[in-house]
Amino acid sequence: MAQIVGVRFKTAGKVYYFDPCGFDINGGDFVIVETARGVEIGEVAMDRRDMPESKISSPLKKVLRPASEDDLARSRQNREKEKTAFDVCSKKIAHHKLDMKLISVEYTFDSNKIMFYFTSDGRVDFRDLVKDLASIFKTRIELRQIGVRDEAKMLGGLGICGRCLCCKSFLGDFHPVSIKMAKEQGLSLNPTKISGNCGRLMCCLKYEQEAYEYLLARTPNVGAIVATQEGQGVVTGVGLLKGRVKVRLDNGNDSDLKDFGVDEVRLLKNASKRRGGDSGLDAAALKHLED
Repeated sequence: MAQIVGVRFKTAGKVYYFDPCGFDINGGDFVIVETARGVEIGEVAMDRRDMPESKISSPLKKVLRPASEDDLARSRQNREKEKTAFDVCSKKIAHHKLDMKLISVEYTFDSNKIMFYFTSDGRVDFRDLVKDLASIFKTRIELRQIGVRDEAKMLGGLGICGRCLCCKSFLGDFHPVSIKMAKEQGLSLNPTKISGNCGRLMCCLKYEQEAYEYLLARTPNVGAIVATQEGQGVVTGVGLLKGRVKVRLDNGNDSDLKDFGVDEVRLLKNASKRRGGDSGLDAAALKHLED
């Protein structure tokens, strides 16, 4: 067993494991740690705990010390310098007429490197831009191209639900999202209704999928033949989240439409295919919404 502590460097960012080195640190504390990028400051997101070494993929880097007031002040100064660097880089991009959109700027804790994150539809020759930035800031410069999902996570915003974007507020990692998930959840396959601010499928389709898979497994499809306490019938409608089905009963020459709970019906013959959301586009036309 190895003792670890979880550290996060950005809001809703990924949690990385570090060796606490015996320091008395708790959730919410700030610490100075050694990373692949150099010395960084991060927030403790997971208290100290023992973890099997088999679950730790690489040798743990160390917590150098709890952050002092001077460390926190230096971090705040870096955040202010990032704003200046953003303005300078934006002007240089316009000067060189580069087809790129600057998204964010990040100083390492020790100010030995500045990272500029940008988006672009294609490859960008930014060698002259890097030379200009290095001559101005007198430090190492790194330009990193990111995707539209990372852009949304950095910038934030409100989703169609009216809440802060999931990726900005609590989702640490992105997971693959597919059109199949939208179909199984009975959503309209209208790109404007199933895509987020990034123009890709909404992340919430993924973390709700497990619940839908459970409900789909125990709910008859539309068109299925079922037995009820009032006789045999055909399922004509499904209320998946409510756990209800509408059944058209066959009572001789008369047909009755009744509402039953999923536990009140017994499946005799399921329909061959579950009906998904309606769309005038086929799956191939919606493929660009996936990662």
